[in-house]
Amino acid sequence: MILHVLEAGRAARRLSRVAVATDDERIAAVVRGAGGEAILTSPDAASGTDRLAEAARSIPADVYVNIQGDEPLMSPENIDRAVEALLVSSRRKIATLAIPIRAAEADDPNVVKVAVARDGRALYFSRAPIPFARAEAPAFAKHLGLYAYRAETVAQLAALPPSPLERMESLEQLRWLESGYEVWVARAASDSIGVDTPEDLAKVEEFLAKKEAVS
Repeated sequence: MILHVLEAGRAARRLSRVAVATDDERIAAVVRGAGGEAILTSPDAASGTDRLAEAARSIPADVYVNIQGDEPLMSPENIDRAVEALLVSSRRKIATLAIPIRAAEADDPNVVKVAVARDGRALYFSRAPIPFARAEAPAFAKHLGLYAYRAETVAQLAALPPSPLERMESLEQLRWLESGYEVWVARAASDSIGVDTPEDLAKVEEFLAKKEAVS
């Protein structure tokens, strides 16, 4: 799974360097065996952002992108769109992606939803279908597990303490919103499947099998 993520990162136009940050020597060995760069980080990292902040200390850059290792279907185009959404303005410190949600996913707590303001700022992330749609189409989209950050923001986010909403929903990005950070949301080029359950893994394996059969 991690090699699919590594491949997407390598194919993205907006990335100049791709490394896998992990606390597992086995994952690092697989990455290095495929010719990739792996950075061993502390097993005490509480979140992906914490792990990224640790790895960033040895990789100087102006912008960092966190491509989650459980997103094997994340496309290079999506990675580029996240970076481009961040670079729209120096005011933007965090950018991510969303895509219109399918009805079957709206009630799935493993599919994170995001409500977005007219100017593109995230208003709220939730595992629940929020806001509730009485008679209109859902006013939320499916959030994809991908973030682009300004360099100085990575360390700031990693230093934030866990927040009440974050604990309630088990969503790290709520910590950022509660602390006053703006998260800008761009339209994804394609959907992705975050592997959180055995059912998710089965969907990914089926998709990849069909893709290989076509190619």
